[in-house]
Amino acid sequence: MSAPESRPWRGVFVATALPFNDDGSVDFAAFDEHCAWLVANGCDGVTPNGSLGEYQTLTEAERAEVVATAVAAVGGERVMPGVAAYGAAEARRWAEQARDAGCGAVMLLPPNAYRADERSVIAHYEEVAKAGVPIVAYNNPIDTKVDLTPELLAKLHAEGLIQAVKEFSGDVRRAYRIAELAPGLDLLVGADDVLLELAVAGAVGWVSGYPNALPKSTVELYRAAVAGDLATALPLYRQLHPLLRWDSKVEFVQAIKLSMDLVGRKGGRCRLPRVPLQPEQAAEIRTATEQALAVGLA
Repeated sequence: MSAPESRPWRGVFVATALPFNDDGSVDFAAFDEHCAWLVANGCDGVTPNGSLGEYQTLTEAERAEVVATAVAAVGGERVMPGVAAYGAAEARRWAEQARDAGCGAVMLLPPNAYRADERSVIAHYEEVAKAGVPIVAYNNPIDTKVDLTPELLAKLHAEGLIQAVKEFSGDVRRAYRIAELAPGLDLLVGADDVLLELAVAGAVGWVSGYPNALPKSTVELYRAAVAGDLATALPLYRQLHPLLRWDSKVEFVQAIKLSMDLVGRKGGRCRLPRVPLQPEQAAEIRTATEQALAVGLA
């Protein structure tokens, strides 16, 4: 097991899918084993309590135990939990909990209970930064309706409030604007289906969903992409892309858990009160996952 990057948000961090038992309780034993398995298969770390972990459905005790379980499994420097909350005070409390658990960094969405303006966003990050743990901003304007534009990210970085950004807008042009306005701000790929494009543009990390099911091949893809080895990366990217491109985060959670089940990992039930995948969607995931298995990508 190699040592984590000197900046503990760099490399492949897995937005961990959280397994649930049939009765709806968290399967912490399966989660512990899963985190260790991910790192053993080449991932640099894990990001629990994010969207794929269905954090908003957890009790406070469950959410804290998820972080403690991940830290015990792989070490705090490899754990970058999501600390999103409706208010800055609560998000700061989760950042303090992560700090005290030994985590090397946290990932923070902007305020998402309302369409926050720039002043609200800056105040939010100022409050959470008081916890004293490095913050990776998470820009997901699709789901939160709050856009961390390159200009706003540059302000947050200039104030020392954030060290990196998980960019989920899907607009690869932003990579170049961010580099111009905030050259010291690390860019992390957030949307799996633009991994290659953002890696070529200078990304130094990937907070990704599909390593939950296919860690070796997705890590190989990332390493080749950031190294500029397109001869390796491009055919692998084409092979995996049917699994990476999902417009709906809710469907993506279920797709990943289905793929995990298909490759022999415990995806577990989905606690989110959502409609299941459409039959044609499930069939597409099964076919793409089985093809990945057939050519040795699992």
